[in-house]
This record gives sequence, structure tokens and C-alpha cells, in this order.
Amino acid sequence: MASGDTKLVSGILATDLEWWFHGPQNCHHMMRMLTGEAPHTEFNFEPRSVTTIDDHTVIVEGYEGANVYWVHVWVLKDGLITRFREYFNTWLTVKELRVRPVGWPLGWSGKENRSTVWRSQPRDLFRRSLPGLMLAI
Repeated sequence: MASGDTKLVSGILATDLEWWFHGPQNCHHMMRMLTGEAPHTEFNFEPRSVTTIDDHTVIVEGYEGANVYWVHVWVLKDGLITRFREYFNTWLTVKELRVRPVGWPLGWSGKENRSTVWRSQPRDLFRRSLPGLMLAI
């Protein structure tokens, strides 16, 4: 993506890609770049971290100074990105939810039921107030 080779990038996106965006409406930089509406130079795609959660979920995080922070969550199937979630200037916590054991009460909420698998780590934005979201996987 940083090189601007949108044909190569579109080759790893499913044709029925599910896209979800959270952030200011004027910050759809990745969508504009991937659709060819904007040049690749409009947005500086330089990941600061790439984390694999399991066999099909990847979280990519980047920030450009004090005003731009982004997180992408990619869900993969057969080598293609099938779901692309983009969070722009938003703190993100990712939790893995597990199925309630048979016979346990509906209100069960012990530590065994959920665990944080990833949390935003924007080192130079720690004093900035941003909206926070939780993503359950």
C-alpha cells in the first residue's frame, strides 16, 4: 500500500469485501486510495505494528504524529481480505468472546468468558482524548 501499487493490493481483497469504517467522515483515506479516487500519496500508510490474532485475523496499527491514529482489522479467508474494519482516531480494544458452557447461567461473566487479545498502543497519543470502541471476535 505504501508503494501505491493499488492493483497488487486489490489482488488481495475479496470481490465482496465487507468494509466498516469508524471515524470522521473526511478521513476515508484508505477507501479513497483503494478505489482510485485519491492518489496513494494522500495517506501515509506506514504500519507501526502488525499483530496476528489467530489464523484469520490481523490487526495493523499506525500513527502519524499527534493528529492521526488508525487501526485496521483484517479478516482473511483463503489468502484474501474478506473483512476490512478501519478505525480512524479511535482507541480500540479487541476481546475474544467464548461460548457460555452448557448449564451455566445466562449472566455468566467470569474471566473465562472473555479476554483482551489486543489494545491500542499509540505511544505519542497517550494524553489525547479519543473515542474508544470494543471489538468482539
